[in-house]
Amino acid sequence: MRDVRMRGFAQRADVEEVERFLEDSSGPLESEPVGILDCVGRVLAELVKAECSVPGFARAAMDGYAVRGEETFGASSYAPIEFALLGETLPGRLFRGRVGAGEAVRVMTGAPLPEGADAVVKAEVCEERGARVGISEPVAPGRNVGTVGEDIQSGSSVLERGRRLRPQDAGVLASIGVAEPHCIRRPTVRLVVTGDELLPAGSRPEGVKIVDSNSVVLRGLLERDGAEVRPFEILPDVPARVREALSTGDADVILVSGGSSVGTEDHAPRLLEELGTLHFHGVSMRPSSPAGVGTIPRGGELPDALVFLLPGNPVSCLCAYEFFAGPTLRALGGRSREWPHRRVRLPLARKITSEVGRTDYVRVILEAGHVAPIATSGASILSSTVRASGCVIVPRELEGMPEGAEVGVFLYDADASYAEIPDLEAPV
Repeated sequence: MRDVRMRGFAQRADVEEVERFLEDSSGPLESEPVGILDCVGRVLAELVKAECSVPGFARAAMDGYAVRGEETFGASSYAPIEFALLGETLPGRLFRGRVGAGEAVRVMTGAPLPEGADAVVKAEVCEERGARVGISEPVAPGRNVGTVGEDIQSGSSVLERGRRLRPQDAGVLASIGVAEPHCIRRPTVRLVVTGDELLPAGSRPEGVKIVDSNSVVLRGLLERDGAEVRPFEILPDVPARVREALSTGDADVILVSGGSSVGTEDHAPRLLEELGTLHFHGVSMRPSSPAGVGTIPRGGELPDALVFLLPGNPVSCLCAYEFFAGPTLRALGGRSREWPHRRVRLPLARKITSEVGRTDYVRVILEAGHVAPIATSGASILSSTVRASGCVIVPRELEGMPEGAEVGVFLYDADASYAEIPDLEAPV
């Protein structure tokens, strides 16, 4: 490997080249059983079929009186029909008896329908008189009754493989007795945060020291993308310490924050090449040009760990994650590689300048139905991503985008401030 420290990159890979490599190198991990209370957000690894019907018994769909429906025909407020009241049935309790001719049972919503009854008369049109009840409105057989399998039929397909489980999906799984659905395993991630200048998050900046913000941003992004983060600490720019962290072998993915460029203290690229393979170092993009991707063997039958060299500048770190690490982690967890942002097309209020052959990640703000690049574009200005509403990606074949051009915008979030934007696309 050519040592690029203090020399710069002889050449840079195109973004698309790196993305193709990652698509070929990563796919869904193996499955594992997940407790029903913890499965929301996970991706199903197999088709789920119902082994029972829901409900498994006929039940009252409202509060009222269970009767034989045909016996209520002719009832009216002027001429109610009286029935003998046998008793009451509640949810979870079976009525010990049978409803015969001229008989009724008081029922509550969700209670099992007594044997012999085939309809429920709503309570509002009934009046109890001691051991009898007067019914002043007819009901047809089957009315106000939930039938067996009304919700889910035994043997039916309930949820497809590859579905990312929502709260209501977990509820359906619970309703058919699934205790541990098999889901794609969450990818494990080791953060390797390096820098002699860094103080841990929660500290106050002092002197020439700065507070580590990259790990805070990355942890949030990793949670969004369904990854599991290993415990970590900030490492000094000491090769032996960085080497030890890279060779631990306890994670599917390693994210290196800082130490990935061409400075004298940027040890990660050289160490990655020694421990495994540095497939890419230097990408034709702005920001994040010093980003890199590699692999390190983990031994045995375990697949190689994927390593992402993320620049130390906060915006560059965010950008490289969104382009490379994020899609890979989502794919490992069974999700789509697509960026998980809402998207909209809007005209440019001001032009965007770029260079042919370079992919640009441009932070933008919304201005009266238009979108405009923000004035500050430095890779170290993290606050620019707070002021920004989202980003526009300028592909490498364009020299820029003129004022008035309609462009695709990835929105950082989709709260009420975007309510009036037309044609929002839902995140994948």
